Amino acid sequence: MNRLHFEELKEWKKGKKRKPLIIQGARQVGKTWLMKEFGRREFETVVYLNFESSSRLRDLFVADFNIERIITSIEIEANQKIIPSKTLLLFDEVQEAEKGLTALKYFYEQAPEYYIIAAGSLLGVSMQKQNSFPVGKVDFIKLHPLSFKEFLLNLGEEKLYDQLTASNFEVLTLFHQKLVEYLRLYYFIGGMPEVVAHYIEHKNIALVRDIQQKILIGYENDFAKHAPHEIIPRIKLVWNSILSQLAMENRKFMYGQIKKGARAKDFEMAINWLVDAGLILKVNRITKPTLPLNAYTDMDAFKLFLVDIGLLNAMGNLDARILLEKNSILTEYKGALTEQFVCQQLTIAQQLFYWTAESSTAEIDFVFQYKNEAIPIEVKAEENLKAKSLKLFVEKFKIKTAFRTSMSKYREQEWLTNIPLYAVEEILT
Repeated sequence: MNRLHFEELKEWKKGKKRKPLIIQGARQVGKTWLMKEFGRREFETVVYLNFESSSRLRDLFVADFNIERIITSIEIEANQKIIPSKTLLLFDEVQEAEKGLTALKYFYEQAPEYYIIAAGSLLGVSMQKQNSFPVGKVDFIKLHPLSFKEFLLNLGEEKLYDQLTASNFEVLTLFHQKLVEYLRLYYFIGGMPEVVAHYIEHKNIALVRDIQQKILIGYENDFAKHAPHEIIPRIKLVWNSILSQLAMENRKFMYGQIKKGARAKDFEMAINWLVDAGLILKVNRITKPTLPLNAYTDMDAFKLFLVDIGLLNAMGNLDARILLEKNSILTEYKGALTEQFVCQQLTIAQQLFYWTAESSTAEIDFVFQYKNEAIPIEVKAEENLKAKSLKLFVEKFKIKTAFRTSMSKYREQEWLTNIPLYAVEEILT
């Protein structure tokens, strides 16, 4: 499988002031595979430690942070010699080791010659708990499900991938329908690496849905295993409400949709746990598009999306035919599905917000900060090119750059540019 993060990892390896690297991301997005494959390609030897599977390893850093003792212990555990310039050390599920994250600081300060990559499915949760997190002593990569472009690349469509990356819309327009068909396929399959790999190998849609359901069950098992006991029931309620929340015409998260009488203070911790675990994406409302956008965030108004569009459709048990064909059965949900896709693609590189007028008479689906501008994006599920809210927003706030994304072909207008959904990532170039 090809992941675009390989280039980032190569740059990290070459860095003169290299720090231990942490790969963050939800379970099943391919963290372990990525770091093992990188080690296989770029290093003579790899030592892999999984702190979740060994109680002995979980105590590796308890006694002290003496690097010589730690390295000797690892060599005994792995029955392998560690050569700083030739060996990649992989610490998987590092949050399960007591003082494991803190130990990375001492490697950076006392033994920077070692190449270390750490990963963990619940690192985001662990970092919120740790008072001794090594701020400034580690580098980060956030791993997401495969983007649509990565999906194309792994399907063998290197030429289409190259044209998308180059934003060559003269060529892309010629293959518009083919790209739309691939996009609908991505809506069903999503970007979870195991799901994509099985589809590529077997071309079996039923098997795809089966794997997606197993991933969802695995996530729900994680709630019981890793979340604080007192908020587990609330996590499940939030998780199970996401589909219905997105199916509403106004996709702002409503606590009353979870259960009657639900209040923010009752579910705030549960939502934060899911966000920190990487299982949901949270997009807050801004009051106005003034930089920096996060200074104008309305913390009480937000939308929640799932980590992956394929898993969202598996959660709804939608038949493949509905998604792979231009189907009129989906009404509000079709818009939600499209917003999920756009959010998933752009979150890889940008923090997203949305905007609504105080009177709720107008809404911009997403706004992000880029090159000292606030950039609005209006999302259309099909080829509807009306953009009343976007025009109001542009005129009201004197916006210079605006985008609409839809199933329509690329076109430039006087005050906005229409980007096909399959090329929405290119907004960031």
